[in-house]
Amino acid sequence: MSQFDKRNISMMMDFYEMTMANGYFLNGGQDTKVAFDVFYRRNPDNGGFAIFAGLEQVIEYIENMHFDPEDIEYLRSQKIFDENFLKFLETFRFTGDIYAFPEGTVMYPNEPFMTVIANLIDAQLVETAILAQVNHQSLIATKARRIVRAADGRLVSDFGARRAHNMDAAVYGARAAFIGGVNGTATVAAGQTFGIPVNGTMAHSWVMYFPSEYEAFKAYAELYPDSAVFLVDTYDVIHSGVPNSIKVAKDVLEPQGKRLKGIRIDSGDLAYLSKRVRKMLDEAGLNDCKIVVSNSLDEITISSLLSQGAAIDSFGVGERLITAKSEPVFGAVYKLVAVGENGAFVPRVKVSENPEKITNPGLKDIYRIYDENGHAVADMIATLGELVDMNQPFRYVDPAKPWKNRSFKNCTAKRLLQLYVKDGWRIKGLPTLEEIREYVKNQLSGEIWQEEQRFENPHKHYLDMTPDYYEMKMNLLYETRSQMIE
Repeated sequence: MSQFDKRNISMMMDFYEMTMANGYFLNGGQDTKVAFDVFYRRNPDNGGFAIFAGLEQVIEYIENMHFDPEDIEYLRSQKIFDENFLKFLETFRFTGDIYAFPEGTVMYPNEPFMTVIANLIDAQLVETAILAQVNHQSLIATKARRIVRAADGRLVSDFGARRAHNMDAAVYGARAAFIGGVNGTATVAAGQTFGIPVNGTMAHSWVMYFPSEYEAFKAYAELYPDSAVFLVDTYDVIHSGVPNSIKVAKDVLEPQGKRLKGIRIDSGDLAYLSKRVRKMLDEAGLNDCKIVVSNSLDEITISSLLSQGAAIDSFGVGERLITAKSEPVFGAVYKLVAVGENGAFVPRVKVSENPEKITNPGLKDIYRIYDENGHAVADMIATLGELVDMNQPFRYVDPAKPWKNRSFKNCTAKRLLQLYVKDGWRIKGLPTLEEIREYVKNQLSGEIWQEEQRFENPHKHYLDMTPDYYEMKMNLLYETRSQMIE
């Protein structure tokens, strides 16, 4: 467990998980094996993909899950739980298996990026905690990638802690944002816990504390001559902030052989001001001084600024990143897909009047299909253990157009779901945060079509099925429908 979080968060669950677990226990269902899939139905911001984040925290939760005496006493006080069930919880630990995509995998709607196979009670009790971790971090990682893409190679820093929904959201949001591609964070706890580069300069209060803006900048430069970045909009950017910055650069830094690293603008017309400031700095011989901007930025405002020719080198992005303001809900769900009966897993399907809410039943493998140039052309659902041989044309079914006869040719397939937890303990080493971040970058630069990365009307990534899997799903839907009372 990380140094940031030493709490026992095993009680992080919806009450119905505990009432159902009590019911399963009393009905003898605790030894029944089940499988639940974790998936989502729609990409945030109508984008072309999402980024999976939060796996490490899920595994930490699973390995440390237990109920303390005060937890048991609280449940007893509710006066609805059987005493034998409460005794069962006293020695409870999760003993199931967890399959997942590698953290940082680019993913798409309706494919399970995590599968939990466990005893019924075990699988039910972990639902909320798993969803809370992956919903939050996947959302922020996806939003961060959009912002980084809009910045087009310029530095992006997470400035969002004070606008986060709480301290956990700030710290784990910073982790997710780093996975998504931001260069650093202003959140010290995130830097300490996860090794994310930390950065930051001053607030307006520093400037206002001193008798004059010049004295504020001078004091800061004397303290931090190697990393001086001045906040120039406390009084007036053009007529005060930048002139005082230049004066301190000449009076204090250059006599030491130092250079002014940058100035930050936090208000006003950022496109107009950055161009004016760039001209002033260049004329003063400060061509290497960077211009940093902040103030309610996101991928839309950043794209707009750069389209206007803004002279900006770095973006500090706060509330609209850390809260994913444009779409603050990721929407991953946890659905039963199979139940153990007589030594085998029998598929289960959820049927709905809304076709998009009909689940993909059974134990399954998810494959990413690549063309001969290494581009990901589709993902494909197969029945668990089904042979997928790409050495010859491989027939697949597009579930939206099942009547078409289609095949993958000259393609390769990579299985995405991997076993990370066996019998409640991790069996697979986890990558470092830097490695996860690099994995995201490599996928988006080499595997994922640029057309899928557009902000507007992105290309849809196809989720196909093997013929055997599609036939199993259709037969199950038919059987389920035939059992309904009209």
